[in-house]
Amino acid sequence: MSVSPSAVPAVPAPGSALDAAAPQPDPALRGTPVRAATTLRVLVTGGASGLGAAVTEAVTAAGGSVVVLDLDTSSVTGAKALQVDVADRASVEVAVREAALMLGGLDAVVTAAGIDRCGRLEDVAAREWEKVIGVNLLGTVSVVRAALPYLMASRGRVVTVASTLGLKAVSDATAYCASKFGVVGFSRALAAETAGRVGVTTMIPGGMKTRFFDDRTEQYRPQDDSRLNDPARVAEAILFALSQPTGCEIREMLICHEEEDSWP
Repeated sequence: MSVSPSAVPAVPAPGSALDAAAPQPDPALRGTPVRAATTLRVLVTGGASGLGAAVTEAVTAAGGSVVVLDLDTSSVTGAKALQVDVADRASVEVAVREAALMLGGLDAVVTAAGIDRCGRLEDVAAREWEKVIGVNLLGTVSVVRAALPYLMASRGRVVTVASTLGLKAVSDATAYCASKFGVVGFSRALAAETAGRVGVTTMIPGGMKTRFFDDRTEQYRPQDDSRLNDPARVAEAILFALSQPTGCEIREMLICHEEEDSWP
């Protein structure tokens, strides 16, 4: 189908009345281009598998540089990696400092490391219950605390990874819910505390097709994995948050499969 030139609306000339009436960009926002993904220096916890690996791949594919922190780095390819238990604060402080030296600074931190121990409170050993808090919540805090001086120097960003179970509580998940509710609260407070100096985004993903469920007993595994999201989609959302111009913040983003049943 062809369109005749007369059917195409004329573009108003610059300076015309129509041009003057059009919305004009805020002068205060000029000179704040979108942060180029190709220049990002990113620290990713849990970057050897699951969502962390997807984030590492997305940043690297966009031309950025990544250092992965993980308990097992044997599967990491295409990025630098440091073996560390994020629940060990002293080790985290050393690893973050080394990562910043390797990259020449940090523009972003993505805290994707996470574990779970399912079961009723009386059935989960206290040591295992507390380990979930140690990795998911305290590990997030330790990494962010250690990275803050570098992020303040670069006007960088933090992306914390919570969960739909950081908004909705369910049975047999007291440790996981406590840790992820904690991540949400920590992130909101951090955003208020560092406003104008460091960007903070809380990513709230639903269930994803990863190995996260592999060590669970059958009753705690998803019965229909067609309702699990592709972690690559979540990684794309994280890259989008990291790419916002200075002065623009995505404070929270919930992303899930369209038939996600852990939310709302």
